[in-house]
Parts: sequence; C-alpha cells; structure tokens
Amino acid sequence: MAHKKGQGSVKNGRDSLPKRRGIKAYAGQYVTTGSILVTQCGTRYAPGRYVRRAKNDSLFALTDGTVYFDQAGKRMNLTPAEAGDTKIG
Repeated sequence: MAHKKGQGSVKNGRDSLPKRRGIKAYAGQYVTTGSILVTQCGTRYAPGRYVRRAKNDSLFALTDGTVYFDQAGKRMNLTPAEAGDTKIG
C-alpha cells in the first residue's frame, strides 16, 4: 500500500538576524559629537580620550574630531577639532 510520509519538525530550522557590529569610524576619519565609533559585545575596543562607553558597550564620541587608535589598535581616541574647523565626511 502507498503511504505518504508525515511532515516532521526540525530543531535547527531557525536563524538569527545579523547584528551589524564592528567599527563604524576608522582612523583618520572625522566624526561629530555623539557619533557611534564601534558597536561591540564586551570591550574588544577600549575608550580613550574624548570617547566614552555606552551601556551596551558601544563607543561614542564626546566631541567633534578625528579618530585615532593606540595600544596596538585596542583603544580608540579622538583628536578634538579646532574651534573653526567644519569638516564634512
């Protein structure tokens, strides 16, 4: 006798959406106050001068300026912009 197979369920049939973590502003790039520099889990990158860590471990800029790294690329800092500087991009 011909039989139809029953429709089974699978345990691995799901996937999570990407979180889009990583560096958002690279060294030498000009950023404005409040710009997110890194989205991360934990403290892969540490905050340096004019940079603070948010509750979710993201790093953001406290002032307008140019991004630079130190401590072998593990700490993000900003060189603050001068009073008359208005760089775009």
